[in-house]
Amino acid sequence: MKKVLFNSLWALFLIVSVNAQNNLPYWQQKVDYTMDIDVDADKFQYKGKQTLVYTNNSPDVLDRVFYHLYFNAFQPGSEMDVRSRTIADPDGRVKDRISKLTPDEIGYIKPTLLTQDGVKIQYEVVGTVMEVQLNKPIQPGQSTTFSMEWDAQVPVQIRRSGRNNSEGVAYSMTQWFPKMAEYDFQGWHADPYIAREFHGVWGDFDVTIHIDKAYTVGGTGYSASNVKGGNYPKVKNGKGGKRSWQFLAPNVHDFTWAADKDYIHDQYDGPNGVTLNFYYKNNPEIKDNWKKLQPLTADLLAYFNEHIGDYPYKQYSVIQGGDGGMEYAMSTLITGERKFGSLFGVTAHELAHTWFQFLLATNEAKHEWMDEGFTSYISALAENEIMDEKNPNPLANSYGGYVYLAKSGKEQPATTHADRYTYNQAYGITAYSKGAVFMAQLGYIIGKENLDETIKRYYDEWKFKHPTPNDFIRVAEKVSGFELDWYLMDFMQTTNTIDYAIKGVEPNETGGTTITLERVGEMPMPIDLSVQYEDGSEETFYIPLQMARAEKENPYSDVKWTVLKDWAWAYPTYSFDIPAGKKVSTMNIDASALMADINRDNNSYGRK
Repeated sequence: MKKVLFNSLWALFLIVSVNAQNNLPYWQQKVDYTMDIDVDADKFQYKGKQTLVYTNNSPDVLDRVFYHLYFNAFQPGSEMDVRSRTIADPDGRVKDRISKLTPDEIGYIKPTLLTQDGVKIQYEVVGTVMEVQLNKPIQPGQSTTFSMEWDAQVPVQIRRSGRNNSEGVAYSMTQWFPKMAEYDFQGWHADPYIAREFHGVWGDFDVTIHIDKAYTVGGTGYSASNVKGGNYPKVKNGKGGKRSWQFLAPNVHDFTWAADKDYIHDQYDGPNGVTLNFYYKNNPEIKDNWKKLQPLTADLLAYFNEHIGDYPYKQYSVIQGGDGGMEYAMSTLITGERKFGSLFGVTAHELAHTWFQFLLATNEAKHEWMDEGFTSYISALAENEIMDEKNPNPLANSYGGYVYLAKSGKEQPATTHADRYTYNQAYGITAYSKGAVFMAQLGYIIGKENLDETIKRYYDEWKFKHPTPNDFIRVAEKVSGFELDWYLMDFMQTTNTIDYAIKGVEPNETGGTTITLERVGEMPMPIDLSVQYEDGSEETFYIPLQMARAEKENPYSDVKWTVLKDWAWAYPTYSFDIPAGKKVSTMNIDASALMADINRDNNSYGRK
């Protein structure tokens, strides 16, 4: 009897403990970096000193920490190298290039000293991750100071970061410093650098870079002498023909810089007092495009301010560098030798990332579709409006990409870790296209006005934090009144597909018409059925989805909107009657084409 009672009490304790952990208030860690970097520009090497104050805001005692050493990926035999040489469809920028790097071309970060609160601590470098066993555990609510010195070599430009990119930019310095890994409610995120993107801890950065005075440097942050953004950045002459560039970056989770001897640096006044900085090579063939880009970048910033929320910093830099386009703190690196349409498009996308990933700092390894997809959605709308493209569905290409993937047999759930997709193509379409469709299709479900309000409220509630998919969908539920867990689960956590069909249009005994629809695919959706009658009138029949527990407002102000009874998912067919006196000419499921139906051939009835 005592044993039974003990087991029951222990089970109750476990249940209470789990619930307590699941219901803890939101928390996030904090880091403050002070770094001094001395660059040997001729050798593409540098020495670094870093003081890092780490604050443990978690409820857990931490007895170890992890650093990312991203440059170590650019060495023959690294995980990035081997993965690129073994995946079926390697990134064309990488392929087998890492395997061919010589010792003076590889990248590395080699720590030479690490202390915790002034006392040396032991560490082990394992590829791109440094494992550190602490002398003194960090208690909840406490801070500790790590001091590190390291030697580094900038790799030949292969992926995102490096020296001498294809357009001749000397330094694209991204993920270049020993970076503390994120610790959150799921534990440590010490992912090796294999292919994908990043996750970082919010904090303040004070970075001084000493480099040959012939170089112009731009990147994250403000001048140390004026954190409002003026006199950007603080520059002073140093010793040995070097110049010192000091940047302060408050409340960011990354720090990036680029440098070149031939940079032109333009400034343009953006909305809300934001200074837009443009760094590009002194190349007559691209200069006109980069000048033309500047007022349009201001227009993009204004668009995102209006449709998401105000950009909170006072500077943003568009910098020629890297290997394509990649977002960073208060800046982006993009290749610049493009036709203007491409230059504008990549700038629109990377600037939009300031909101979707940088300010709403999702974990890109776990939820890549939230940053790439949401960015693709809002940047497509921005481009359409600013360039006056008048495209009725700016997301049509995203829908096409998703449908292709869904039919290919190569799709994996969007819950797949970003590095562990079988095909790079499947990753890319899932992250960019399916992620964008998720957002646009949500507007189909809850209504465009509710979607617009959801985006703004999501930003307002979760900026400067690390939101998860559930956090976003809960905001959408609060705004719209819909239950939406089914939508998040079926569309992003499975590979279930949407396929609805018009199965039958038959006269009935009352003189009317019986319409029968069929759910062919496994994923449920509410249905908009547009009907045109022979007399020229139109009517849209709206069939709510029972599990959504709500109905959207009429999105077609000039068309009659008739709400029918709910359709429960388990029933594969649904029938209703159109009364006598109206003869159907044509019918179409989802005339807006915002529902990601993978087979639209069975969506229509009547004249083609």
